[in-house]
Amino acid sequence: MLHSNLASGLSAIALGGALGFVLQRGRFCLNSAFRDIIFMKDLTMFRAYLLAVVVAIVGANFLEEMRLLTTIDPETGKAVTYGLLRQNFMPAAHIIGGFLFGMGIVLAGGCASGIVYRMGEGQVAAIVATIGFFFGVVMTQSGMLSPAHKYLKSLNVDVFGKTNPALWDIFGSGPLVKWLTIAVFSAVVLTFIVKGKPRIGKQNNGYSWALTGFLIGVLTSVAWWVSSYFGGIPRGLAITTPIREFFSSVLYKSSYSPFPEFSFFGIFKGTWGVFFIFAVPLGAFLSAYGLKEFRWKIPPAKEFLTVLFGSIIMGIGAVIAGGCNLGHGITGFSTMALSSMVAISAIILGNWTMVYFKIIRPMNNMDL
Repeated sequence: MLHSNLASGLSAIALGGALGFVLQRGRFCLNSAFRDIIFMKDLTMFRAYLLAVVVAIVGANFLEEMRLLTTIDPETGKAVTYGLLRQNFMPAAHIIGGFLFGMGIVLAGGCASGIVYRMGEGQVAAIVATIGFFFGVVMTQSGMLSPAHKYLKSLNVDVFGKTNPALWDIFGSGPLVKWLTIAVFSAVVLTFIVKGKPRIGKQNNGYSWALTGFLIGVLTSVAWWVSSYFGGIPRGLAITTPIREFFSSVLYKSSYSPFPEFSFFGIFKGTWGVFFIFAVPLGAFLSAYGLKEFRWKIPPAKEFLTVLFGSIIMGIGAVIAGGCNLGHGITGFSTMALSSMVAISAIILGNWTMVYFKIIRPMNNMDL
């Protein structure tokens, strides 16, 4: 196994760059996917999201079943096998945090992964949103809101004797129940996806929604293995924790994270997630540059305040909920953890609420 600092950094950069490239080519943002359902009655991007979820569920659980999520313990030199990391079920935190995050992404103009990849397109508002997101994350993780965060996290709920239940735990236990649950869920969702007439290929100078969803699902599955093999522990794809780790590494020379840290060329030290998040906008830049879509875009001054406020709310919500649209919505969902299913449901409801008050109601008033 390759477990050098260089291999860890390069694997994270390669995966982050690939994700950024696909996000930009597919114009994939879950704020748009959820918003368009009620605003434009358009389910196209939502179908792309669901396809990513199905592919990620099958891929991630296959890796777990085959015991392929392994790494080398640096102290003993022996291989350690992990399972998928499923969050404890804390419904109050998932609902409140998810709802706040869902409202915040409407104000910020993009979800967590959306603002990160759009930096690579030259959108200055996305840079402001990323900084605001970090501010909200730190304020909630270790600042003035940390008491509320810790309290909500303490409200664990056991489901059938498990603190971190998956969907199939409702029906029983064992591989048969697990894979039957996955099969039924996938069949139902794929039936809905097929109604959108998916086409794998290019579309409108980018990727079709079906190709985008499929590739994101594949990258999510690959990330589970790559992050364990090269990063020391299976993490999958996420935005919230890597952003906090990245800024902490830049500001304090330490990511202040429980995950293993690596030194890259002896210059920069950080976790696997630090190098991953650094590469996402780089991958998006390569895609945008190749399509001749990169250009600096500066929004009106008053929009900066809205974006900043919304991104801070996003950061607060992401920490309380235990993840963002990518962390819960795809990576967490790939484990079929009840925690992630509740959190993403709350994110959608928060998104719809803010879309109504910010967009739909003002438009209705104008019509009157």
